[in-house]
Amino acid sequence: MSRPLSRPEVWARLEDEELAEHVDGMSEGELGEFAHDFRNHAHDGQLPPPDDWYIWLVMAGRGFGKTRAGSEWVRSIADRDPQARIALVAASLGEARAVMVEGESGIIACCAPDKRPTFEPSLRRISWPNGAMATLYSAAEPEALRGPQHSHAWCDEVAKWSNGHERATRSWDNLLLGLRLGRDQRIMATTTPRAVPLLRRLLDEKRTQGLVLTSGTTRDNAANLPTKFLAAMDAEFGNSALGLQELDGMLLDDIEGALWSRALLERCRNDALGDPPLRIVIGVDPPATSRGDECGIVVCGLGAGGTAQVLADCSVEKPSPERWARAVAQAALVWNADRIVAEANQGGDMVASVLRAADLALPLKLVHASRGKSARAEPVAALYESGRVVHAGMFARLEDQLCGIMAGGTYEGPGNSPDRADALVWALSELMLGKNTRPRIRNI
Repeated sequence: MSRPLSRPEVWARLEDEELAEHVDGMSEGELGEFAHDFRNHAHDGQLPPPDDWYIWLVMAGRGFGKTRAGSEWVRSIADRDPQARIALVAASLGEARAVMVEGESGIIACCAPDKRPTFEPSLRRISWPNGAMATLYSAAEPEALRGPQHSHAWCDEVAKWSNGHERATRSWDNLLLGLRLGRDQRIMATTTPRAVPLLRRLLDEKRTQGLVLTSGTTRDNAANLPTKFLAAMDAEFGNSALGLQELDGMLLDDIEGALWSRALLERCRNDALGDPPLRIVIGVDPPATSRGDECGIVVCGLGAGGTAQVLADCSVEKPSPERWARAVAQAALVWNADRIVAEANQGGDMVASVLRAADLALPLKLVHASRGKSARAEPVAALYESGRVVHAGMFARLEDQLCGIMAGGTYEGPGNSPDRADALVWALSELMLGKNTRPRIRNI
Protein backbone atom coordinates (compact mmCIF):
# COMPACT_ATOMS: atom_id res chain seq x y z
CA MET A 1 0.00 0.00 0.00
CA SER A 2 1.49 3.36 -1.00
CA ARG A 3 1.90 6.11 1.59
CA PRO A 4 -0.51 9.08 1.56
CA LEU A 5 0.70 12.19 -0.25
CA SER A 6 2.18 15.01 1.80
CA ARG A 7 0.56 18.42 1.53
CA PRO A 8 3.34 19.88 -0.68
CA GLU A 9 2.90 16.88 -3.00
CA VAL A 10 -0.84 17.53 -3.16
CA TRP A 11 -0.29 21.20 -4.04
CA ALA A 12 2.27 20.24 -6.68
CA ARG A 13 -0.27 17.98 -8.40
CA LEU A 14 -2.92 20.67 -8.67
CA GLU A 15 -3.25 22.62 -11.88
CA ASP A 16 -2.59 26.37 -11.60
CA GLU A 17 -6.30 27.11 -11.97
CA GLU A 18 -7.23 24.59 -9.27
CA LEU A 19 -4.65 26.00 -6.86
CA ALA A 20 -5.77 29.57 -7.56
CA GLU A 21 -9.40 28.58 -6.95
CA HIS A 22 -8.43 26.92 -3.67
CA VAL A 23 -6.54 30.03 -2.49
CA ASP A 24 -9.30 32.42 -3.64
CA GLY A 25 -11.79 30.54 -1.47
CA MET A 26 -9.80 31.26 1.70
CA SER A 27 -10.54 34.09 4.10
CA GLU A 28 -7.75 36.48 5.12
CA GLY A 29 -7.35 34.61 8.40
CA GLU A 30 -7.20 31.26 6.65
CA LEU A 31 -4.55 32.58 4.26
CA GLY A 32 -2.43 33.64 7.22
CA GLU A 33 -2.84 30.25 8.85
CA PHE A 34 -2.00 28.51 5.56
CA ALA A 35 1.24 30.47 5.15
CA HIS A 36 2.43 29.65 8.68
CA ASP A 37 1.36 25.99 8.76
CA PHE A 38 4.64 24.20 8.20
CA ARG A 39 2.88 21.03 7.06
CA ASN A 40 1.96 22.86 3.87
CA HIS A 41 5.62 23.41 2.93
CA ALA A 42 7.73 20.77 4.69
CA HIS A 43 9.21 17.70 3.05
CA ASP A 44 8.76 14.40 4.87
CA GLY A 45 12.13 14.50 6.66
CA GLN A 46 11.23 17.77 8.38
CA LEU A 47 8.11 16.47 10.13
CA PRO A 48 8.25 14.63 13.48
CA PRO A 49 7.95 10.85 13.28
CA PRO A 50 4.54 9.48 14.28
CA ASP A 51 6.02 6.89 16.65
CA ASP A 52 6.31 7.21 20.41
CA TRP A 53 9.88 8.50 20.68
CA TYR A 54 12.11 10.09 23.30
CA ILE A 55 14.90 11.40 21.04
CA TRP A 56 14.40 12.46 17.44
CA LEU A 57 17.78 12.67 15.72
CA VAL A 58 17.80 14.42 12.34
CA MET A 59 21.18 13.57 10.81
CA ALA A 60 21.29 14.94 7.28
CA GLY A 61 23.34 16.82 4.71
CA ARG A 62 23.83 20.56 4.63
CA GLY A 63 20.82 22.51 3.39
CA PHE A 64 18.41 19.66 4.25
CA GLY A 65 16.30 22.07 6.33
CA LYS A 66 17.33 20.84 9.77
CA THR A 67 17.21 24.27 11.39
CA ARG A 68 13.76 25.01 10.00
CA ALA A 69 12.55 21.61 11.20
CA GLY A 70 13.91 22.28 14.69
CA SER A 71 12.39 25.77 14.87
CA GLU A 72 9.00 24.52 13.71
CA TRP A 73 9.05 21.66 16.20
CA VAL A 74 9.80 24.07 19.06
CA ARG A 75 7.04 26.39 17.83
CA SER A 76 4.54 23.53 17.76
CA ILE A 77 5.45 22.53 21.32
CA ALA A 78 5.09 26.10 22.57
CA ASP A 79 1.75 26.63 20.77
CA ARG A 80 0.05 23.61 22.31
CA ASP A 81 1.66 23.52 25.78
CA PRO A 82 1.66 26.74 27.84
CA GLN A 83 3.63 24.90 30.53
CA ALA A 84 6.46 23.92 28.16
CA ARG A 85 9.96 24.72 29.34
CA ILE A 86 12.31 24.15 26.42
CA ALA A 87 16.11 24.03 26.39
CA LEU A 88 17.81 25.36 23.25
CA VAL A 89 21.38 24.05 23.17
CA ALA A 90 24.02 24.95 20.55
CA ALA A 91 27.79 24.84 20.32
CA SER A 92 27.89 28.40 21.73
CA LEU A 93 25.44 31.02 22.97
CA GLY A 94 26.25 33.11 19.91
CA GLU A 95 25.20 30.30 17.58
CA ALA A 96 22.09 29.58 19.63
CA ARG A 97 20.98 33.18 19.21
CA ALA A 98 22.12 33.73 15.61
CA VAL A 99 20.87 30.41 14.21
CA MET A 100 18.19 28.93 16.45
CA VAL A 101 16.43 32.12 17.51
CA GLU A 102 17.12 35.03 15.16
CA GLY A 103 18.25 33.24 12.00
CA GLU A 104 16.41 33.12 8.67
CA SER A 105 15.03 29.72 9.66
CA GLY A 106 15.04 30.46 13.38
CA ILE A 107 12.17 30.35 15.85
CA ILE A 108 11.14 34.01 15.59
CA ALA A 109 11.01 33.97 11.79
CA CYS A 110 8.83 30.84 11.82
CA CYS A 111 6.17 32.19 14.16
CA ALA A 112 3.07 34.02 12.97
CA PRO A 113 3.16 37.74 13.87
CA ASP A 114 0.36 37.44 16.45
CA LYS A 115 2.07 34.47 18.13
CA ARG A 116 5.66 35.70 17.96
CA PRO A 117 7.58 35.23 21.23
CA THR A 118 9.55 37.87 23.09
CA PHE A 119 13.31 37.34 23.13
CA GLU A 120 15.30 38.68 26.10
CA PRO A 121 19.00 38.23 25.18
CA SER A 122 20.29 39.27 28.60
CA LEU A 123 18.24 36.50 30.24
CA ARG A 124 18.83 34.01 27.39
CA ARG A 125 15.06 33.53 27.39
CA ILE A 126 12.22 33.33 24.87
CA SER A 127 8.65 33.82 26.14
CA TRP A 128 5.49 33.05 24.18
CA PRO A 129 2.21 34.93 24.76
CA ASN A 130 0.58 31.78 26.20
CA GLY A 131 3.26 31.29 28.87
CA ALA A 132 5.59 28.73 27.22
CA MET A 133 9.28 29.54 27.61
CA ALA A 134 12.63 28.47 26.16
CA THR A 135 16.14 29.09 27.49
CA LEU A 136 19.40 29.23 25.53
CA TYR A 137 22.45 27.20 26.57
CA SER A 138 25.98 26.68 25.30
CA ALA A 139 27.26 23.09 25.06
CA ALA A 140 30.70 24.53 25.85
CA GLU A 141 29.44 25.17 29.40
CA PRO A 142 28.14 21.81 30.68
CA GLU A 143 27.65 23.04 34.23
CA ALA A 144 25.06 25.58 33.05
CA LEU A 145 22.78 22.61 32.31
CA ARG A 146 23.27 21.16 35.78
CA GLY A 147 20.22 22.10 37.83
CA PRO A 148 17.69 23.66 35.39
CA GLN A 149 14.64 21.52 34.58
CA HIS A 150 12.95 21.24 31.20
CA SER A 151 10.13 19.43 29.48
CA HIS A 152 11.62 19.52 25.96
CA ALA A 153 14.93 20.32 24.27
CA TRP A 154 16.25 21.15 20.83
CA CYS A 155 19.97 20.48 20.43
CA ASP A 156 21.44 21.94 17.25
CA GLU A 157 24.54 20.61 15.44
CA VAL A 158 25.40 18.17 18.22
CA ALA A 159 28.34 16.82 16.20
CA LYS A 160 29.83 20.32 16.31
CA TRP A 161 29.77 20.59 20.10
CA SER A 162 33.18 20.90 21.71
CA ASN A 163 34.78 17.56 22.57
CA GLY A 164 37.50 19.10 24.73
CA HIS A 165 37.33 17.76 28.30
CA GLU A 166 34.29 15.73 27.17
CA ARG A 167 32.15 18.87 27.16
CA ALA A 168 29.75 17.51 24.54
CA THR A 169 28.86 14.33 26.42
CA ARG A 170 28.75 16.13 29.78
CA SER A 171 26.35 18.73 28.37
CA TRP A 172 24.13 16.00 26.93
CA ASP A 173 24.12 14.04 30.20
CA ASN A 174 23.30 17.11 32.29
CA LEU A 175 20.47 17.93 29.88
CA LEU A 176 19.03 14.43 30.22
CA LEU A 177 19.19 14.58 34.01
CA GLY A 178 17.18 17.82 34.00
CA LEU A 179 14.54 16.67 31.50
CA ARG A 180 11.87 15.88 34.08
CA LEU A 181 9.06 18.42 33.68
CA GLY A 182 5.70 17.62 32.10
CA ARG A 183 4.35 14.25 31.04
CA ASP A 184 5.93 13.73 27.63
CA GLN A 185 9.59 14.75 27.70
CA ARG A 186 11.27 14.79 24.30
CA ILE A 187 14.53 15.87 22.68
CA MET A 188 15.11 16.84 19.08
CA ALA A 189 18.74 16.81 17.91
CA THR A 190 19.75 18.16 14.51
CA THR A 191 23.18 17.73 12.97
CA THR A 192 25.36 17.13 9.98
CA PRO A 193 27.09 13.79 10.67
CA ARG A 194 30.63 13.82 12.01
CA ALA A 195 32.53 10.98 13.62
CA VAL A 196 32.51 12.41 17.15
CA PRO A 197 31.99 10.50 20.42
CA LEU A 198 28.54 11.90 21.26
CA LEU A 199 27.01 11.08 17.89
CA ARG A 200 28.58 7.60 17.90
CA ARG A 201 27.15 7.03 21.35
CA LEU A 202 23.63 8.10 20.36
CA LEU A 203 23.62 5.80 17.36
CA ASP A 204 25.07 2.90 19.39
CA GLU A 205 22.37 3.36 22.04
CA LYS A 206 19.58 3.85 19.52
CA ARG A 207 17.38 1.04 20.80
CA THR A 208 17.78 1.65 24.52
CA GLN A 209 17.39 5.43 24.24
CA GLY A 210 14.08 5.35 22.35
CA LEU A 211 15.78 7.18 19.50
CA VAL A 212 14.23 7.64 16.07
CA LEU A 213 16.66 8.56 13.28
CA THR A 214 15.75 10.70 10.28
CA SER A 215 18.37 10.73 7.53
CA GLY A 216 18.45 12.82 4.40
CA THR A 217 20.48 14.57 1.74
CA THR A 218 20.98 18.14 0.59
CA ARG A 219 19.00 17.35 -2.57
CA ASP A 220 15.93 16.45 -0.50
CA ASN A 221 15.42 20.17 0.01
CA ALA A 222 16.38 21.25 -3.53
CA ALA A 223 13.07 23.07 -4.01
CA ASN A 224 14.11 25.59 -1.35
CA LEU A 225 17.81 25.92 -2.21
CA PRO A 226 19.53 28.21 -4.75
CA THR A 227 20.88 26.35 -7.76
CA LYS A 228 24.22 28.14 -7.28
CA PHE A 229 24.49 26.69 -3.78
CA LEU A 230 23.81 23.17 -5.04
CA ALA A 231 26.39 23.60 -7.81
CA ALA A 232 28.97 24.95 -5.37
CA MET A 233 28.44 22.04 -2.96
CA ASP A 234 28.76 19.51 -5.78
CA ALA A 235 31.98 21.19 -6.97
CA GLU A 236 33.52 21.24 -3.50
CA PHE A 237 32.41 17.88 -2.12
CA GLY A 238 30.77 15.94 -4.95
CA ASN A 239 33.70 13.69 -5.84
CA SER A 240 34.95 13.14 -2.30
CA ALA A 241 34.15 10.64 0.40
CA LEU A 242 33.51 13.60 2.67
CA GLY A 243 30.78 14.63 0.25
CA LEU A 244 28.87 11.54 1.39
CA GLN A 245 28.95 13.09 4.85
CA GLU A 246 28.34 16.77 4.09
CA LEU A 247 25.80 16.32 1.26
CA ASP A 248 24.35 12.83 1.66
CA GLY A 249 24.27 12.84 5.46
CA MET A 250 26.21 9.61 5.88
CA LEU A 251 28.42 8.97 8.90
CA LEU A 252 31.74 7.83 7.47
CA ASP A 253 33.56 4.83 8.88
CA ASP A 254 37.30 4.96 9.41
CA ILE A 255 39.74 2.59 7.72
CA GLU A 256 41.28 0.33 10.33
CA GLY A 257 45.04 0.96 10.57
CA ALA A 258 44.98 4.43 8.98
CA LEU A 259 47.23 7.10 10.50
CA TRP A 260 44.38 9.62 10.56
CA SER A 261 40.75 9.06 11.52
CA ARG A 262 37.68 11.21 10.95
CA ALA A 263 37.27 11.63 14.70
CA LEU A 264 40.86 12.84 15.02
CA LEU A 265 40.38 15.42 12.27
CA GLU A 266 37.16 16.65 13.87
CA ARG A 267 38.97 17.14 17.18
CA CYS A 268 41.57 19.20 15.35
CA ARG A 269 39.11 21.44 13.50
CA ASN A 270 38.99 25.09 14.54
CA ASP A 271 37.34 27.55 12.16
CA ALA A 272 38.01 30.54 14.42
CA LEU A 273 41.76 30.76 14.88
CA GLY A 274 42.88 33.06 17.66
CA ASP A 275 46.61 32.74 16.97
CA PRO A 276 47.61 34.60 13.78
CA PRO A 277 50.28 32.72 11.81
CA LEU A 278 53.75 34.24 12.05
CA ARG A 279 55.24 31.89 9.47
CA ILE A 280 53.58 30.38 6.40
CA VAL A 281 54.86 27.47 4.34
CA ILE A 282 53.33 25.96 1.20
CA GLY A 283 53.92 22.28 0.57
CA VAL A 284 53.95 21.12 -3.05
CA ASP A 285 53.77 17.57 -4.36
CA PRO A 286 54.22 17.92 -8.15
CA PRO A 287 52.71 15.33 -10.49
CA ALA A 288 55.22 12.77 -11.69
CA THR A 289 54.27 13.40 -15.32
CA SER A 290 52.55 16.11 -17.31
CA ARG A 291 49.45 13.89 -17.23
CA GLY A 292 49.50 13.29 -13.48
CA ASP A 293 46.25 13.23 -11.52
CA GLU A 294 46.91 16.16 -9.21
CA CYS A 295 49.46 18.62 -7.96
CA GLY A 296 49.16 18.82 -4.18
CA ILE A 297 49.42 22.43 -2.95
CA VAL A 298 48.67 22.94 0.76
CA VAL A 299 49.16 26.12 2.80
CA CYS A 300 50.12 25.79 6.48
CA GLY A 301 51.01 28.36 9.12
CA LEU A 302 52.63 28.43 12.55
CA GLY A 303 51.43 30.77 15.28
CA ALA A 304 53.27 32.22 18.25
CA GLY A 305 51.73 29.57 20.50
CA GLY A 306 53.45 26.80 18.55
CA THR A 307 50.30 25.33 17.00
CA ALA A 308 50.41 24.58 13.29
CA GLN A 309 47.42 25.58 11.17
CA VAL A 310 46.26 24.05 7.90
CA LEU A 311 44.97 27.17 6.14
CA ALA A 312 44.12 26.22 2.55
CA ASP A 313 44.15 23.44 -0.02
CA CYS A 314 45.03 25.03 -3.37
CA SER A 315 45.68 21.75 -5.20
CA VAL A 316 44.85 21.49 -8.90
CA GLU A 317 43.65 18.46 -10.86
CA LYS A 318 45.21 17.18 -14.09
CA PRO A 319 47.35 20.29 -14.55
CA SER A 320 50.03 21.10 -17.09
CA PRO A 321 53.40 22.08 -15.55
CA GLU A 322 52.71 25.72 -16.31
CA ARG A 323 49.28 25.59 -14.68
CA TRP A 324 50.35 23.99 -11.41
CA ALA A 325 53.37 26.31 -11.19
CA ARG A 326 51.07 29.33 -11.59
CA ALA A 327 48.80 27.94 -8.89
CA VAL A 328 51.78 27.68 -6.52
CA ALA A 329 52.89 31.22 -7.35
CA GLN A 330 49.37 32.54 -6.81
CA ALA A 331 49.06 30.79 -3.42
CA ALA A 332 52.43 32.21 -2.38
CA LEU A 333 51.28 35.70 -3.31
CA VAL A 334 47.89 35.43 -1.61
CA TRP A 335 49.28 33.97 1.61
CA ASN A 336 52.60 35.89 1.61
CA ALA A 337 54.45 32.61 2.07
CA ASP A 338 57.90 32.46 3.67
CA ARG A 339 58.83 29.18 2.03
CA ILE A 340 57.73 26.86 -0.77
CA VAL A 341 58.69 23.25 -0.03
CA ALA A 342 58.47 21.09 -3.16
CA GLU A 343 59.25 17.41 -3.54
CA ALA A 344 61.90 16.94 -6.21
CA ASN A 345 62.22 13.16 -6.48
CA GLN A 346 60.65 13.25 -9.92
CA GLY A 347 62.78 15.65 -11.95
CA GLY A 348 64.20 18.07 -9.42
CA ASP A 349 65.68 20.48 -11.97
CA MET A 350 62.43 20.49 -13.90
CA VAL A 351 60.42 21.27 -10.76
CA ALA A 352 62.68 24.18 -9.90
CA SER A 353 62.75 25.59 -13.42
CA VAL A 354 58.96 25.40 -13.83
CA LEU A 355 58.38 27.17 -10.52
CA ARG A 356 61.04 29.80 -11.26
CA ALA A 357 59.40 30.44 -14.61
CA ALA A 358 56.14 31.18 -12.83
CA ASP A 359 57.82 33.49 -10.32
CA LEU A 360 61.55 34.02 -10.14
CA ALA A 361 61.29 35.35 -6.57
CA LEU A 362 59.61 32.29 -5.05
CA PRO A 363 61.35 31.31 -1.76
CA LEU A 364 61.82 27.74 -2.98
CA LYS A 365 63.22 24.76 -1.11
CA LEU A 366 63.49 21.39 -2.86
CA VAL A 367 63.25 18.25 -0.73
CA HIS A 368 63.96 14.64 -1.59
CA ALA A 369 61.99 11.76 -0.13
CA SER A 370 64.41 9.26 1.35
CA ARG A 371 61.67 7.36 3.22
CA GLY A 372 58.27 5.99 2.22
CA LYS A 373 55.08 8.01 2.46
CA SER A 374 53.94 6.31 5.66
CA ALA A 375 57.28 6.85 7.40
CA ARG A 376 57.19 10.55 6.50
CA ALA A 377 53.57 10.88 7.55
CA GLU A 378 53.77 9.14 10.94
CA PRO A 379 55.48 11.98 12.87
CA VAL A 380 53.02 14.46 11.33
CA ALA A 381 50.08 12.28 12.39
CA ALA A 382 51.60 12.27 15.90
CA LEU A 383 51.43 16.08 15.88
CA TYR A 384 47.68 15.80 15.29
CA GLU A 385 47.32 13.27 18.10
CA SER A 386 49.06 15.65 20.52
CA GLY A 387 46.80 18.56 19.50
CA ARG A 388 49.56 20.57 17.82
CA VAL A 389 47.80 20.92 14.45
CA VAL A 390 44.40 22.47 13.67
CA HIS A 391 42.41 22.70 10.44
CA ALA A 392 41.06 26.19 9.79
CA GLY A 393 38.08 24.85 7.89
CA MET A 394 37.01 21.67 6.16
CA PHE A 395 39.20 20.35 3.34
CA ALA A 396 37.23 17.45 1.88
CA ARG A 397 39.63 15.87 -0.61
CA LEU A 398 42.70 16.47 1.54
CA GLU A 399 41.05 14.84 4.55
CA ASP A 400 39.88 11.88 2.46
CA GLN A 401 43.50 11.26 1.48
CA LEU A 402 44.80 11.62 5.04
CA CYS A 403 42.32 8.98 6.21
CA GLY A 404 43.63 6.60 3.53
CA ILE A 405 47.33 6.60 4.53
CA MET A 406 48.00 3.34 6.33
CA ALA A 407 50.52 2.70 9.09
CA GLY A 408 51.88 -0.24 7.13
CA GLY A 409 53.00 1.93 4.23
CA THR A 410 50.11 1.43 1.82
CA TYR A 411 47.52 3.92 0.61
CA GLU A 412 43.83 2.98 0.57
CA GLY A 413 42.24 6.36 -0.05
CA PRO A 414 40.73 7.90 -3.20
CA GLY A 415 42.86 8.34 -6.32
CA ASN A 416 46.13 6.74 -7.25
CA SER A 417 48.28 8.73 -4.85
CA PRO A 418 47.77 11.00 -1.81
CA ASP A 419 49.17 14.10 -3.53
CA ARG A 420 47.39 16.59 -1.29
CA ALA A 421 48.32 14.67 1.85
CA ASP A 422 51.97 14.52 0.73
CA ALA A 423 51.98 18.29 0.25
CA LEU A 424 50.58 18.74 3.76
CA VAL A 425 53.25 16.44 5.20
CA TRP A 426 56.03 18.43 3.52
CA ALA A 427 54.64 21.75 4.78
CA LEU A 428 54.07 20.61 8.38
CA SER A 429 57.44 18.85 8.47
CA GLU A 430 59.12 22.11 7.49
CA LEU A 431 57.16 24.06 10.11
CA MET A 432 57.20 21.62 13.02
CA LEU A 433 59.89 19.00 12.51
CA GLY A 434 62.76 21.00 11.07
CA LYS A 435 65.77 22.35 12.91
CA ASN A 436 64.31 25.84 13.19
CA THR A 437 60.64 25.57 14.05
CA ARG A 438 60.22 28.75 16.06
CA PRO A 439 58.04 31.31 14.27
CA ARG A 440 59.42 34.75 13.55
CA ILE A 441 57.72 38.10 13.18
CA ARG A 442 56.72 38.60 9.57
CA ASN A 443 56.77 41.88 7.70
CA ILE A 444 53.24 42.53 6.47
